Order: sequence, then C-alpha cells, then structure tokens
Amino acid sequence: MTIGVSLKTYFTHSQAGDWFGRVAERAAVHPALLTRDVRLFVAPTYLQILPALDAFSGTPVVVGAQNVSEYESGATTGEVTAEELAEIGVGVVEVGHAERRRLFFESDGTTAAKAAAALRAGVTPVICVGEAERSGIADAAHSAVEQLAASLVSAPAGPIIVAYEPVWAIGAAQPAPKRHIVAVTRFLRSSLDKDSVRRGSAVIYGGSAGPGMLTRLGSDADGLFLGRHAHDADKLFAVLDEADQVNKQVRGVLT
Repeated sequence: MTIGVSLKTYFTHSQAGDWFGRVAERAAVHPALLTRDVRLFVAPTYLQILPALDAFSGTPVVVGAQNVSEYESGATTGEVTAEELAEIGVGVVEVGHAERRRLFFESDGTTAAKAAAALRAGVTPVICVGEAERSGIADAAHSAVEQLAASLVSAPAGPIIVAYEPVWAIGAAQPAPKRHIVAVTRFLRSSLDKDSVRRGSAVIYGGSAGPGMLTRLGSDADGLFLGRHAHDADKLFAVLDEADQVNKQVRGVLT
C-alpha cells in the first residue's frame, strides 16, 4: 500500500516544520512503515523540502515535490529541475495535477515532459489523472486511461504512481462513490499491467480521501493520495493503520 500526502501551500514554513516533526516521530516507530508493507510519501512546497528531508531522515518516509521543471538544467530561470530534486534526495514528484492544469494551463504535453524528466533523473512521477466533470463509469475509466497514455508519451521505462483524482471530487464534502473508484482504478491497473516497462507501478485514489476510505476499497486500490485530511496527524496515522489492516487481510486471503 502506498499513502501519499500533498501539503499544497496550506502550511506556513514554521507550521510545516511542526507537522514534519510530529509525523516523523510516529513514522519512525510505525511497524508497517518500518517493514515497508506500507509506504508513505510527503510532498511539501519547494522551500519546505530541505527541512522535510532533515525531519524525516532516519525514517521510512519518502519526501516528494509538488512540481518539477519539464526542462533540463540550463537557462530556465525560476525552474527546479528533476536532476536537482534527485540530487538532494527527493523520491517522487507530482505531475499533471488538476490545479496545475486549471490555474497554470498545463497540458498533456507539459505533463508528459515533466514525467519523462522525472524518470530520466530516477525520480518516480505521481501522475494525476481524472475526469473534469462527473460522468458515467465507462466514460470516466476510458478518459483516465487516455489521459495516462498522453502523460507517458516518450517517457523512459520505470515504475510510476498513478493518482486517480476525479476533479469533481477534489475538495468536495464526499469522495467519489466506491463503485466508481473501483471500476476506474481497476481499468488503470489493467492498462499498466499490459505495459512491461511499468512493472512495480501503483494506482492510488485521491479526491476527498480520508480515514475509512481504504476500509471501503480494500485491495481495489493500491493506496490513497491525501490532502487536507492529512493535516491532522492522527487522521494520517489512522489511514496508515487501515492500509496495514488491508494488507494483512489480503495476505490472509491469499494464504
């Protein structure tokens, strides 16, 4: 199970530091994180990455970034390259998030360039996909797979994390219905399973995800991508505990 957290820009620098400290203290002794049965990544703002790396040093938590340049090192003022992120120890990076598309007009081509840059640098891209308007399950599933394919044009081999986030569910009072999530995540996983260069990839759900979601989904998703619910460390660790329980149930079924 993979649990991701994007802090967006909700925290000030000092607030983020306090949150890192609280989470790191508990993550350092969490059994499922220590055994890597559950993986946790945290994506703060660029300025918060170095403090996060310090805080989570010695814990299993992977520090990520919320964005990355589509360009290599050079004359690209104001950009942060995948090479530099990899150099300082960043393990994952978000690309294609709905807010980047809506606010900064990023296209599938931009997303593909960023995903490729991340993979070339050895950083795992967290590729966000999801339909803008609520639609039928079949249309949503086909839209997500098409968006993913467009986001991987010319991308080198390597595992990825796909975050299925229906745009209409981001920040909503309730997540998408279980039946909808399961159908789309299964379709995405099936698409990845057919691609030999994406072995080891995961499909996680985001969009008003929080405690109780994994209990409902079981093994039909490979994890969750959390937003505001993770601001409360207790809720974050409740989700991590749920992920551990789902893993144990799956192993029990298989054995």
